[in-house]
Amino acid sequence: MKKWFSLPATAAALAAGGIGFYMSERVMHIRKKEDSLVISREAAAKRLDLKAYEALPKEEVFIPSPFGYKLKSVFVKPFPESKKWMIFCHGVTENKMNSVKYMNLFLKRGFNAVLYDHRRHGESGGSTTSYGYYEKHDLKAVADELIRREGDGIFFGIHGESMGAATLLLYAGELCGRADFYIADCPFSSFRAQLIREFTRETRLPGKCFFPLADFFVRIRDGYSLRRVSPIDVVGRIKQPVLFIHSAKDDYIPPAMTKALYEKKKGPKQLFIAENGAHAQSLNLNREQYEQAIDEFLEKMAAPRKL
Repeated sequence: MKKWFSLPATAAALAAGGIGFYMSERVMHIRKKEDSLVISREAAAKRLDLKAYEALPKEEVFIPSPFGYKLKSVFVKPFPESKKWMIFCHGVTENKMNSVKYMNLFLKRGFNAVLYDHRRHGESGGSTTSYGYYEKHDLKAVADELIRREGDGIFFGIHGESMGAATLLLYAGELCGRADFYIADCPFSSFRAQLIREFTRETRLPGKCFFPLADFFVRIRDGYSLRRVSPIDVVGRIKQPVLFIHSAKDDYIPPAMTKALYEKKKGPKQLFIAENGAHAQSLNLNREQYEQAIDEFLEKMAAPRKL
């Protein structure tokens, strides 16, 4: 009788383990968009003018990651005398060309720019995605390279979208980032909460019950705990100004996450909740208001020091 009773329990344990492994696989190897698709989509929407981009003075640089691979970056320098710079962090499944629309906002304001591909995206190396855990160290490598090339006297900010926004918050709060200001567009506050929410919505299974197994497999397979990917735990340490941006209609990462980050951030901060658009669409569907928020932020909280 014990054998018969143990069979259902064994089957249930195997099924639960399989679901946990599946969740870890989705995290580590989420399906990316083809680079050509990102370029064609942005060009078709008139957010990317390839001729104008190609005409910009720039240098392609492969920056060593502390984890042994290379990060493909592009240093765009239309203002050789300017010491104002921006680094742009794209979202998960995207690549650096998705950041061109944000870069153009800052080129108009006299900033030079650095675009780069996150690990396992675009032309960068790396075999897994960690939603900011390893990416924050790669961002540090990019920022350090910018400072090495341009000197300690530069004034620079970092803009990130979605996973890129979470990455910059982790960099700023956990690694004592060296940027003068940050712009976080639609970040998650806790990857644990985001993963549970997304998994439950997709499968109708209780993600909260399976998260410990997913976390177990990620720790075994990729060397870190998903619980450590938590901007809400470190945002209070950020001393520099932060502009938080989110769309009110975002049903992928809820705007409540950004509002919670804003509330916990101490010191200079600003919040812009865009009226229109789904996830990562605040600029695309609220351009005028988006630019106004940036100008207000730069003028009041992140004005360049005299260089």
